[in-house]
Amino acid sequence: MLRGQVNLEEESQNPPAVGLWKPLMPSKGDKEEPEGGCQDAGGVHEPHSTEQLNVSRLRSSSVEIREKGSEFLRDELHKAQKELKLKDKECERLSKVREQLEQELEELTASLFEEAHKMVREANTKQAAAEKQLREARGKIDMLQAEVTALKTLVITSTPSSPNRELHPQLQSPSKTGFRKGHGRNKSTSSAVVSAASQNVAPEPVSRECREVDSILFAEFQAWKESPTLDKSCSFLDRIYREDVGPCLDFTKQELSELVRVAVEQNTLTIEPVAFQTVPVGKVAAEECGGPNGFRSQIVTKCALSGLPRTCKHRIMLGDSGNYYYISPSCRARITAVCNFFTYIRYIQQGLVRQDVELMYWEVMRLRREMSLAKLGFYPSEM
Repeated sequence: MLRGQVNLEEESQNPPAVGLWKPLMPSKGDKEEPEGGCQDAGGVHEPHSTEQLNVSRLRSSSVEIREKGSEFLRDELHKAQKELKLKDKECERLSKVREQLEQELEELTASLFEEAHKMVREANTKQAAAEKQLREARGKIDMLQAEVTALKTLVITSTPSSPNRELHPQLQSPSKTGFRKGHGRNKSTSSAVVSAASQNVAPEPVSRECREVDSILFAEFQAWKESPTLDKSCSFLDRIYREDVGPCLDFTKQELSELVRVAVEQNTLTIEPVAFQTVPVGKVAAEECGGPNGFRSQIVTKCALSGLPRTCKHRIMLGDSGNYYYISPSCRARITAVCNFFTYIRYIQQGLVRQDVELMYWEVMRLRREMSLAKLGFYPSEM
């Protein structure tokens, strides 16, 4: 009882934090003398109880420290878990960004390869087209060189005043060449040579004529010869247009006359004979439409330029329009005279005529005379 009272007094004075500590296993003295401890509690076991109290205090303080430590660790754990969650989210975001960048990089690489292949294909196509154009251009150059050589030979051996009939069988008379079926088509340059030959079947010798160079005309021709051009603004061609070309191509049908003049200047006029016998007079149509190989309408006998009923042995086509206009022999003579003049000055411009300036001048004057005579109504009977 005394031991119990002492313990109660000590507990009242120093209350423990958790509770009275009791040993889990009794000591050897307790087992051997359980009752002796109660009897001698007042004297013998007082130091032992103090020792137990100190141990209980130590244990209570250690529990507090442990609880505080565990609470601190829990807080740190929560903080660490939050940081880990944030880092996980950041890692997920960065991984998404990386995947997006990788996808964009793949798409960009694919588009670059596709664009590169496309550029290569286009380059190959352009190269093939360029090579084809180069081959065609070389072929055209060879053809043009051959034509230039032939024209040089033609100019050297033949002029409009004295054509070489051996080199040009088309200039021979119809009785020698015979009638050819179909339509013989000649551009203005070719028709010019034909007309020149037909108009000069029996030319008078030049030595029988008295000639004198006009100083003004010769000066204008020399100035033009220094820089040959087909521009009408120069004084040489301006005079010829006013005095010869304009009046020679001034027909009754003004609109068609203007078209003929433009075609002659652009060298796109075609004159061809009608491949029929003498056309009967009395038809009223003035134009035949359709291609040269297509269906042809009623052949006309009214001249499309003068508007008068005539026996039209030739017809003209302006460019590639496919429209044919039947013309009288007088109108054909006027057109071919102008074509002869333009053919000769084109030869001079292209450097194909290699003669003295005075000889070229007299040839131009002869062609001007032909235009004047055609304008006045004179033309060879073969027209």
